[in-house]
Amino acid sequence: MNDLDLFSDVSNPLDGIEEVMASHDWSFERPNPEELMVQIRGKRGQYRMSFLWQEEYSAMQFYCELDLEIPKDRTDLTGRVLRDINESLWLGHFDVPQESRTPYFRHTTLFRGMTHTSGTDHISDLIEVALAQCDKHYNVFHMLSSTVFLNDSVLTLALSETHGEA
Repeated sequence: MNDLDLFSDVSNPLDGIEEVMASHDWSFERPNPEELMVQIRGKRGQYRMSFLWQEEYSAMQFYCELDLEIPKDRTDLTGRVLRDINESLWLGHFDVPQESRTPYFRHTTLFRGMTHTSGTDHISDLIEVALAQCDKHYNVFHMLSSTVFLNDSVLTLALSETHGEA
């Protein structure tokens, strides 16, 4: 048995994602069998989710992109914010690529050994976690993208854990 045989029993989880999208009544695009995209409204902003299937490894990359662009001159502040946020995450991480300057939540999942049902449940959970994290940290990324006066003290306050909503 070669290494690739280990992964051959997994079906494409993007088919199950279509079911999740339908259950939420979300419109999505499926430009090819290995990619699915959807735009949704979270509590704080508009998000673009992308699901990329890599059959060779039975792995799916998931991105939840925020509708913001952070100016290039905020690279150092953004790096510190990303470090602080990512240190507290159990699942996935945030990134801000230099080319797009758009923050996103990202996670890669292995699907070997999952059934269609368990894979769909896993994806539903992943979407829930991503939306919660994007909503939780949206204001900090919004401040990075638009606030004129911004320093470490302001960002520390913005990153503070709160209970409830005002």
